[in-house]
Amino acid sequence: MNIKKFIGVLLTGLGICLTFAACNQSKNLGGYYTYQTECLGSELDGSYTLRAWGIGRNQVDALAQARKNAVRDVIFKGISKGKSECEIKPVLMEVNAEEKYRDYFNRFFADGGEFEHYVNYKDKRVSTFHRERTEDEIKYGVTVRVLYDRLVDKLRADGILK
Repeated sequence: MNIKKFIGVLLTGLGICLTFAACNQSKNLGGYYTYQTECLGSELDGSYTLRAWGIGRNQVDALAQARKNAVRDVIFKGISKGKSECEIKPVLMEVNAEEKYRDYFNRFFADGGEFEHYVNYKDKRVSTFHRERTEDEIKYGVTVRVLYDRLVDKLRADGILK
């Protein structure tokens, strides 16, 4: 085999490899995007309607994680994304509160834990659920209502919020 033929075969093979590599790029670019909880509205009963995201192995896990994320964000981070009428400051402004009360919040956010009493799907809308799927997990965006005033009362009664 002469050198020109060898280089031609080598370049063709390299071209084919590069083509396959380009076609095999990650199909889930959204998997690297951090979805933030956003406020969709403030209700007159002391609750907020939020869009929250959760990731899990299946729909049930992802939706449970989205509910936990909504409540956790209200307690520790606050909600700044979304409608300006309902910008929510964190319930616990204390530095490292989640770490300080770790045992309490581990129980509070356990599967089927107390957090479930402060979040629901009462506000059903046409676009309540959004779904994205990757090979090994599913991501859901869901519209939920967080019962803010009741949550604050609970944290005060339990001695977490002073």
